[in-house]
Amino acid sequence: MAKTLRTSGDYTIKTGTGAAGSNTVFFDSKTTRVVGDLVVDGTRTELNTTTMSIEDQFIEVNRGNSTADSEDSGIFFNRGTSNHGLLYWDAGDDEFQLGTSSNAPTVSAITNITLGNLAIAEPAQSDHATTKNYVDTTAASTIRIVGDDSSVINLGGSADTLQLLGGENISNTSVVGVDSITFNLNHDLTAITSITSDTSNGNLTLVTNGTGDVVINDTLTWSAAASDPAAGSVTKIYNKTVGGGGTGVFFINSAVNSGAAGELISKKKATALAIALG
Repeated sequence: MAKTLRTSGDYTIKTGTGAAGSNTVFFDSKTTRVVGDLVVDGTRTELNTTTMSIEDQFIEVNRGNSTADSEDSGIFFNRGTSNHGLLYWDAGDDEFQLGTSSNAPTVSAITNITLGNLAIAEPAQSDHATTKNYVDTTAASTIRIVGDDSSVINLGGSADTLQLLGGENISNTSVVGVDSITFNLNHDLTAITSITSDTSNGNLTLVTNGTGDVVINDTLTWSAAASDPAAGSVTKIYNKTVGGGGTGVFFINSAVNSGAAGELISKKKATALAIALG
């Protein structure tokens, strides 16, 4: 027989001394339905269920927090005798963290965590998280670098070629080692005011392709040399204090004049010598 108990005010069921005592109220039925809000004013709530189904669209944790993002909060996963699994919001680092922790669910702040791996699917759109496989094979196929010429680094599927596609200067590079990159200059260099060797007393070498020449279209200026350079099997041209040739432009070659330095003679000096020698 169905029964309805109706009161005009609050209705209290109390056993013994109530919440301060040790007695229990049991509801022994197949289904216990609460029509209206259910408020549990206790420090611990246990649900001994095999499957829990929640109709709410959202679940709020850390409900009593009234401060501005100063408390950790999340979900613990019981793993028996192993450390708990944990997914939580780290208020100190302002980020989500996932892993395992020796902290108990009763702590107010997470003091240690061993970060764990998160398995995800291959991304299908630009705002999806990427897998390691995607990064290794395809994710780096196009990386845009913010710059004046909107250059693009193109690593390709095999990740063995970098290309900087700009209007000028460096055109592409090839990765030749773990920590080294070779730059191939396929375009004319512009707006270059200085080229310096990075090795102390090192040479700076300009090499043409095949039988091409190194062409200088404007004035070539030499700084004065303090002394003659060492003679070698190649001809070295340099500038120092003007001598008898009247130019101050000298050359030296170990195969010429026994490796002694010689000065190029100016037209005026050559004419004067021709007249003097008859």
